Amino acid sequence: MIHKYPNSFARFYDTIYHQVRDSTDHEFFLQEIRNTKGKILEVGVGTGRMFSDALNLGADIYGLDISDSMIEVLKNKIPEDQHYRISLQNIVDFSFDFKFDLIIAPFRVIMHLLEKDEQIRALNNVYNHLNKNGQFIFDAFIPDLNQIINGLNNKLDFEGEYEPGKIIKRFASTTPSLIDQTITVNFHLEWQEDDGLKQDDWALPMRFFFRFELEHLVERSSFDNYRIIGDYKGNELNKESKDFIVICRKTTE
Repeated sequence: MIHKYPNSFARFYDTIYHQVRDSTDHEFFLQEIRNTKGKILEVGVGTGRMFSDALNLGADIYGLDISDSMIEVLKNKIPEDQHYRISLQNIVDFSFDFKFDLIIAPFRVIMHLLEKDEQIRALNNVYNHLNKNGQFIFDAFIPDLNQIINGLNNKLDFEGEYEPGKIIKRFASTTPSLIDQTITVNFHLEWQEDDGLKQDDWALPMRFFFRFELEHLVERSSFDNYRIIGDYKGNELNKESKDFIVICRKTTE
């Protein structure tokens, strides 16, 4: 099942995530982009949190997303003659008539694939779109079982101005399913408009992974070379790690 971002969430995405996410992963992915000479693809490009900066650096980058509302925000931020770089496609079955030297799927894209078959299809589709020695980098959070089980109950996780004098608030609640190995995040937005308070809600299911499950998943795919690190500074996995960063390489043509 595809879970697209509704218009209200796309509208405020940059306001929220430039503040709460950029300091975590932005420089890591931009450095990988700087180190790549050939074509690059960002899967789950969204509103262009990475993409816009990469394009400004002169990267030959393309982007895809399943949410047309997110893509519209991005297209309004980049020159019209660069719109051809953005497409409405899914990681599972996207198609290009050329290949890439780097494909990235930042900020939990893989966790939106709930079923095993679509996870494998996605990995193999990425593999088939890479040049020899090309890399695929994706991430997932490391499950904190106490946090997953106890969850969140209408927690205010963001409050800030989206325009001068106008406030956006986001509240989050979570519902786990340990059998399905999913956590559904229920977001509630409240924001001020000239004609009063507006609200919107959205539920987003995510599949969480454990280390050896991720290893088995990659090993079932066409990739035969990979490593998993524990943070966006390149450190190995350890008890303090909060994220899996999976770096897969295509070693044969």
